[in-house]
Amino acid sequence: MNTSHFSTSPTSRRQFVLQGLAAAGGVCLGDRLLGAAAKPAPKSETLVTTLYQSLTPEQRSKICFAFDHDLRKKVNNNWHITNQKIGAFLTADQNAMVKDIFTGLHNPEYVDKVWEQINHDNKSDGGFESSSIALFGEPGSGKFEFVLTSRHCTRRCDGDSVEGAAFGGPIFYGHAAAGFNEPADHKGNVYWYQAQRANHVFQMLDGKQRAMALADTAREEEGNKTIALTGKSKGLEGIPMTELSRDQKDEVRKVLADLLKPFRKEDSDEAMKLIEKNGFDNLSLVYYKQDDIGNDGVWDDWKLEGPSMVWYFRGAPHVHCWVHVRDHAEEA
Repeated sequence: MNTSHFSTSPTSRRQFVLQGLAAAGGVCLGDRLLGAAAKPAPKSETLVTTLYQSLTPEQRSKICFAFDHDLRKKVNNNWHITNQKIGAFLTADQNAMVKDIFTGLHNPEYVDKVWEQINHDNKSDGGFESSSIALFGEPGSGKFEFVLTSRHCTRRCDGDSVEGAAFGGPIFYGHAAAGFNEPADHKGNVYWYQAQRANHVFQMLDGKQRAMALADTAREEEGNKTIALTGKSKGLEGIPMTELSRDQKDEVRKVLADLLKPFRKEDSDEAMKLIEKNGFDNLSLVYYKQDDIGNDGVWDDWKLEGPSMVWYFRGAPHVHCWVHVRDHAEEA
């Protein structure tokens, strides 16, 4: 199946088509089309319901599961939740819905960057159409979730069915912009800005604080074990927020804002609400000496963690980000 129509972001494609039609049909036609495009797009949850209703019995047998199926809670850095790659398994209209569901889960101001990453990291397998999806439960029942996976991607759409879990559960994002082994500056990586902000916090620390913040060895990447929550408000790796000055804490809040920037507002707001509920001062920030690319003291691996939150940024050999935010600690 030809995947060239996924080579650019949905935003840029839509603008290109509208501009072309406007030029061909005159100002009035262009105004009508552009006006229609300005209407809010359907929510991802609405599109998930439409997608579910469009599935044939055979398709449902391959990608639909009970809500309490163990597969729903799984997360990893490079995997397929089912054996069915959407480009070959779904119809063109269904693929378009999946594309719009994915787009709708992200901040409109950042979604083009997300598409850049997805298409780049999966280009050898056919781009976005090499992704796989699964649906758990049934829309309208109060318990359903859509999950999309591929290399450097686990995303969820749950309609708040998973109570007390931001993003519907653990997610993953990443990017290998300049090959598997990225240079120290991570040139072209769409998520490296997050590490730059975190390293700015490190530069603000005094000698004693830096000693507290540094650790030798980073957590291993082991699927769901990577995002395990401790429930602890004290004794976490790194420097607790209680050891920071007000301006340093303000900068950590900017780190959180940058971490949440790629995602849609409702998910970002929910994540911050849960983090605040468990106490901002109960967070701890750690930087790992291990895997310092270029030995430049710009820490590629770091983690922000709280009693029921893990945001683990592993920048070596390229960017992997593991995310789990809940209202209380429990097994992923």
